[in-house]
Amino acid sequence: MAVSTAGALKAHGATSESGIWSWLVTVDHKRIGVLYGVSSFFFFLIGGIEALLIRIQLATPENGFLDPDAYNRIFTMHGTTMVFLVVMPMSSAFFNLLVPLMIGARDVAFPRLNAFSFWVFLAGGLLLNASFFTGGNIFDGEFGAPDGGWFGYAPLTLERYSGGHGIEYWMLGLQILGVASLAGGFNFAVTILNMRAPGMTLMRMPVFVWMTLVMSFLLIFAMPVIAVALFQLSFDRLFDANFFNPAAGGSPLLWQHLFWLFGHPEVYILILPAMGMVSEVLPVYARKPLFGYPFVVFSGVAIGFMSWGVWAHHMYTVGLGPVANSAFGITTVMIAVPTGVKIFNWLATLWGGSISFNTPMMFCLGFITMFTIGGLTGVTHSMVPSDYQQQDTYYIVAHFHQVLFGGALFGLFAGIYYWFPKFTGKLLNEALGQVHFWLMLIGFNLTFQPMMILGLMGMPRRVASYPEDYGWDLWNMMATLGAFTIALSILVFMWNVIVSLRRKERVGADPWDGRTLEWSIPSPPPEYNFREIPHVHSVDDFWHRKYAEDAQGRPVPVPAGGAALVEHDDGRSAHELGIHMPSTSYFPLVAAIGLPIIALGLIYYIPLVFVGAAVLLIGLYGWVYEPASE
Repeated sequence: MAVSTAGALKAHGATSESGIWSWLVTVDHKRIGVLYGVSSFFFFLIGGIEALLIRIQLATPENGFLDPDAYNRIFTMHGTTMVFLVVMPMSSAFFNLLVPLMIGARDVAFPRLNAFSFWVFLAGGLLLNASFFTGGNIFDGEFGAPDGGWFGYAPLTLERYSGGHGIEYWMLGLQILGVASLAGGFNFAVTILNMRAPGMTLMRMPVFVWMTLVMSFLLIFAMPVIAVALFQLSFDRLFDANFFNPAAGGSPLLWQHLFWLFGHPEVYILILPAMGMVSEVLPVYARKPLFGYPFVVFSGVAIGFMSWGVWAHHMYTVGLGPVANSAFGITTVMIAVPTGVKIFNWLATLWGGSISFNTPMMFCLGFITMFTIGGLTGVTHSMVPSDYQQQDTYYIVAHFHQVLFGGALFGLFAGIYYWFPKFTGKLLNEALGQVHFWLMLIGFNLTFQPMMILGLMGMPRRVASYPEDYGWDLWNMMATLGAFTIALSILVFMWNVIVSLRRKERVGADPWDGRTLEWSIPSPPPEYNFREIPHVHSVDDFWHRKYAEDAQGRPVPVPAGGAALVEHDDGRSAHELGIHMPSTSYFPLVAAIGLPIIALGLIYYIPLVFVGAAVLLIGLYGWVYEPASE
C-alpha cells in the first residue's frame, strides 16, 4: 500500500525528493498518514502474534508451551502494543489522511510537528519492542520484555519485584509515545480550530472532525497525567526514590489513581475516532443524512467531559470505601447515556434508508452490535456488588475486548474499506471484504463470548495455566479457535489489499457518492489537496452541491451533475500552480532520534543522555531555522 501510494503521490508532485528518502523527509500530511497506517498495521501483526501465543498457552489445562515468566512478558507486551501502538496510531493515520481534506485545508497547521510526531511514535514503538532482546537468546524463549502487566501496577514494576530492564524500556518507551501523542493532539486541535474553509462553522464540520477535536483535547490533558506517573516510576527504578514502595512509605494506590485517571479518558481516545468514522460511513450507504447531527456531536463532547469522572470504577476492590464506590458507580452509569444517544442516532439513520450492505456498511453494523454488547457488559461493572465478583476475572478481559476490538477495530476497518479508494484510486475487492468481515465477526464472538462465561465461572485473568478439573477446558479451546479465526480474517484482508493494488482499473474521485469535501477532489489527492479552497454552506456541503430535494424531500441530481463538481487534476505541481506548500525537512527525524538515545542512556550509560540531548537540540535548531516553505 505504501509503495502504491508513493507512486500516486509522486505523480502529483508531492515532493521534490524521490524514493525512500522522500518518505524520510516528507511533511505532507497524506504521506505521514500512510506512514502511520503501515507502521500501526505492522505493530498490529506483532500484537496479534502475541495474542495467539497467549491463546495457545491457555488452550489446554496445565500447558507448558510458555513458562509463567515468558507468559507474563508476552501478555504485558500484547496489551501495551494494542493500546499504544495499534489503535491510537491507526486512528492518527486517519486524522492525517482525512482532517485537512474534510475541512478544506491544504495541510495541517504544523507540518513539521506532524512529521516529528510520527517519527517519535516509531522510535517509541521500536524501543518498546527492542526490550524483547534484552533477556538473552530470544529464539530460546529468553524474553527480556516488561513483565508487570500493560497497566504497570506498583509494586509489580519496582526493582525488587521485576528484574532486568524490561520495565525501563516500557516506562521510557511510553514516555516517548506520550510526546508523539501530545504533538499530534496540539497539531490537530489548532488545525481544526484555525484552518477550516470559509463558511465551515463548527456545526458544519463532519462528525469525524468533531471526534478528532474532542480526542485531541483528551490527549492534551490525559498524557501529562500518565507522564507524571511514569516520571515517578522512573525515579523509583533508576534513582531509588519511593513513590510507590510500600516498605518505605510509598503508596501503590497512587499509581492506580494516576494510571486510571489517564486510562479512562484513554478508553475514549481509542473509541471516539471509530465513532466518528461510523457517523460518516452510515449516511452514505443508508442514502440519508445522519439523524440528529447536533445530538451526535454534543454526545461526543459530553463523553469527553464525563470520561474524567469515572476512573475509580477500576478500583472498587482496593478499599476506597462505600461513598467513593457509590459516587463512581453513579458516574459510570451516567456516561452510558451519551453513548446510548449515539447508538440510537445511528439506528435512526438506518431506519427507512436505502441501505447498501457492502463491506464498509457491514463493518459499521458489526461495530454497532459488538460495541453495544460491550457497553452493556460495562454497565454490569458499574454496580459495585456485581463488580466485586467480576473483578480480575476473564469477564473483565471479555468486556474491554468487546468494546475496544468490537468497537475500535471494527470501526477502523470500516474506515479502511470506505476511504481506501480516495488515497489509492482503487477499490478493495468486495467479495474478499465480505469474507474478511464474516470471518472476523465469527472469530471475534468465538473468542470473547467464551471469556465472559469463563469469568462468570471464576477463571482469574493473568494466569499462565489452570487445573484440569475446573471445567474451563472447553471454553478456553473455543477462545483459542476464535483467535485463529480472527488471524485468518486478517490474512484475507492483507491478500485483498495486495490483489486490489495490483489491479489496473481505477475509480473516479467519488465512487461512493460521498457527502463530505474529500470526495470533491481527485483520487489520489494532489499535493495541494484543493486547487481552490472551497466555500462551505451547510453540513455535508458536497452532497448538497450534487443534489437538491423534490417536493417529497427526495434527493434529485442538480443540473450540473456530480462529475462536474469534482476538481480536475491536470498533473501540474503546486509550484506550477503558484500554491505555496511546506518544504521537506529531515530535522523532525533527527530530533526524534535523540529521544530513544536519551532513554538508552538512562538505562545503560548516563553519558549517552548528553549525546541524545545534543541530537535532539540539533534537530530542533534546524527545524526552527531551516526555511519552512517553498
